[in-house]
Amino acid sequence: MAIKLIMLLVFFAIMIYIGFYCRKHATDVNGFVLGGRNVGPWLTAFAYGTSYFSAVIFIGYAGQFGWKYGIASTWIGIGNALIGSMMAWVILGRRTRIMTQHISSATMPEFFGKRFHSNALKIGASIIVFVFLIPYTASLYNGLSRLFGMAFGIEDYTICIVIMAVLTGIYVIAGGYMATAVNDFVQGIIMLVGIVAVIAAILHDNGGFTTALNSLAEVSDGTVTTQPGAFASFFGPDPLNLFGVVILTSLGTWGLPQMVQKFYAISSEKAISKGTIISTFFALVIAGGCYFLGGFGRLYSDRIDVAAEGMDAIIPVMLSDMAPVLMGLVVILVLSASMSTLSALVMASSSTLTLDLIKENFVKNMSQKKQVYLIRILIVVFVIISAVIAIFQFKSKNTFIAQLMGISWGALAGSFLAPFLYGLYWKRVTAPAVWVSFIFGSGLMILNLFFAKQFPVILQSPINVGAFAMLAGLLIVPVVSMLTRKPDAERVNHIFAGYEKKVQVPQKEDLGE
Repeated sequence: MAIKLIMLLVFFAIMIYIGFYCRKHATDVNGFVLGGRNVGPWLTAFAYGTSYFSAVIFIGYAGQFGWKYGIASTWIGIGNALIGSMMAWVILGRRTRIMTQHISSATMPEFFGKRFHSNALKIGASIIVFVFLIPYTASLYNGLSRLFGMAFGIEDYTICIVIMAVLTGIYVIAGGYMATAVNDFVQGIIMLVGIVAVIAAILHDNGGFTTALNSLAEVSDGTVTTQPGAFASFFGPDPLNLFGVVILTSLGTWGLPQMVQKFYAISSEKAISKGTIISTFFALVIAGGCYFLGGFGRLYSDRIDVAAEGMDAIIPVMLSDMAPVLMGLVVILVLSASMSTLSALVMASSSTLTLDLIKENFVKNMSQKKQVYLIRILIVVFVIISAVIAIFQFKSKNTFIAQLMGISWGALAGSFLAPFLYGLYWKRVTAPAVWVSFIFGSGLMILNLFFAKQFPVILQSPINVGAFAMLAGLLIVPVVSMLTRKPDAERVNHIFAGYEKKVQVPQKEDLGE
């Protein structure tokens, strides 16, 4: 217990120190929200990765999908690395950085408002962000409950929620985006070391990789599949639904405000090139490692009553017999994953509400100092709201909130992915097409929340509905754009002019004529 507590206290002290050290970067809105658009490749890549993967992935998704699909769940992590990280950086990174700076956009709703010359779109996007980021934020606390209870003997999960909320709030309020990015870097290193150590320990506990895989091949579950060795097979017992999970968790990052906003702050061309490699490697190790680990969950089926305890119990049970030092590392790993994502979410929520709703519609002549002050106040508000929701769910075992958390990712990405992607590349996109995407994405997920049984069988799962909403949006936006009036050519050309701006580069990067 002493070892675990010391490790935890050292971790807390480092996080708070970084927060106050980075205060010098948080004196104006650009510095507080975007780090002055001067964040290097390592910090940006780690900020992207740690915002991507939280305790929801490590405790919830890894256990749940590892149980359902066996070792084939590793494909989810591979998809996260290749589609959710590498392709996102290559396709979105440079264009997002250029256009958002050219049109002076600091948030995703502000991008929609300026790109499509519509204040109503900005307000609509802000409402969607507010409605669906708050429950998603609350979900981050859930992955910690069983782990803290097992490691420290804490029965009242409220203590865990309060500690995590207070600590995250302190360093985000103090240092803004730069504090978040530096802390994400430290937390990312902890996550990399932790996941490798945990996988090695679990495989050693089961006689090594080959023995563990052979044992998994002998597992059978008539409720999932009758196929022999399905849980150790290449594509698992249910390839179609596995594909839906890959799409939702990988392509979804392209439309999430807290993820895309990382590209706003990156410093240079070289930073994008390096960041792409670093981010892909990080995702491959963390996401691939988490789902690979979860794939061996059924080897512990004699110690887990999934029907009674739920799938969130799978990973904690797998880790329960580890040495104190390793268990302390795991606790800090999961805490790091949760706090990094929580900090990104509260930053996205508070900056959106301040810059896109309050400043533009209610207090138009707000000074930079007052804007930063208001963002800090709203960070406190959002942290408190998310903590209260998490405590309420824990006390009441309210399943409605859990369902709402599950659809948050799909609603946000289903609404924003297509119009954001097309908006960066295609001049013909119209405001009505963006509205249709907003309504379709968020509306479909809300309908699924209340009327899932009326949907076709394959779309009753919120995961599959979220994946469908994203893919459908990629068709809806161009079709509606072609059927509606063209946007003003002069205005659109001005917005895209940022891409054509001439810059000088060293000859080693371009040989010239």
